[in-house]
Amino acid sequence: MIQAKGYAAQTAETPLAPWQFERRDLGAHDVQIEILYCGVCHTDIHLTRNEWFPGIFPMVPGHEIVGRISNVGLHVKKFSIGHLGGVGVMVDSCRECEDCKRGQEQFCTVSPVQTYNNIGKDGLPAYGGYSNTIVVNEDFVHHISEKLDLAAVAPLLCAGITTYSPLKRWKAGKGDKLAVVGLGGLGHMGVKFGVAFGADVTVISTSPHKEAAARELCAHHFLLSKDEEQMRAATRSFDFILDTVANDHDINPYLNTLKTNGIYINVGMPAKPWEVSSFSLATGNKVIAGSGAGGLPETQEMLDFCAEHNIVSDIELIDIKDIQTAYNRMLKGDVKYRFVIDMKTL
Repeated sequence: MIQAKGYAAQTAETPLAPWQFERRDLGAHDVQIEILYCGVCHTDIHLTRNEWFPGIFPMVPGHEIVGRISNVGLHVKKFSIGHLGGVGVMVDSCRECEDCKRGQEQFCTVSPVQTYNNIGKDGLPAYGGYSNTIVVNEDFVHHISEKLDLAAVAPLLCAGITTYSPLKRWKAGKGDKLAVVGLGGLGHMGVKFGVAFGADVTVISTSPHKEAAARELCAHHFLLSKDEEQMRAATRSFDFILDTVANDHDINPYLNTLKTNGIYINVGMPAKPWEVSSFSLATGNKVIAGSGAGGLPETQEMLDFCAEHNIVSDIELIDIKDIQTAYNRMLKGDVKYRFVIDMKTL
């Protein structure tokens, strides 16, 4: 076994703290990554606090992982020692089910293994990226361009693909009007991709001070959702709405701003179910869609697109000992726009 160290939640009621643990030995098709940076996702808060479902503890969070390959298995072909590598929300799947064969391994129906809070095929708990090293099958490691700021690449492995995937799937682009609800870790990436795809982008927020930030990200318009007059004026304005808000909220006012045949895309995943009138959907042929991360081919496509267009996340680099403070700030929306842990502080 490989000795590792990181930060873990021992229970859902205890704060994250230093923890020594073991990774599996390198298999023939595995790579070992020296983790240099790990993004902090709102999902980390949900899971370490059992807010969605019971967790597997001790829990080492983190699924926005970038670093350098420090060791490779005997039959590894994709990577050599010294290459950059990235790991997102999953580290294994069955490879044989319908979803896996379609390149949507994140929805594997047989044996999906999430990056943490899961059990691997070897029967051992999967531990995430708040740590110094990780062992992953080479198929679930992504190539990272040397051209980009590595720390700012880390959130692309979740926030990036989570917003890129639905915009590509629904073909949001030139001639379309896209609204992004919320301007946080997911929202700011939605704006960047929407602009890069050529859409006319509006940020919708409850916070008037977010307008200046939206303009800095090259959003074309800003809509204050608490202003009823502005919301009425925006009725039937948007082809697509990308809702990135993780907190519980009423989506009905936003549905009114969709055009006929408009599509409302949920990526924020609030815990409380939405209440939506069937008439609000039938009147205008509107669609509510969900989207969960992306598969291996699409994630690599997104990373290559970002390298080509010089797109990374806007981040605040933190010391790992400040992770609880970062969680508290995230819950208040006090981050612009994604925390990333500098692993040399471990």
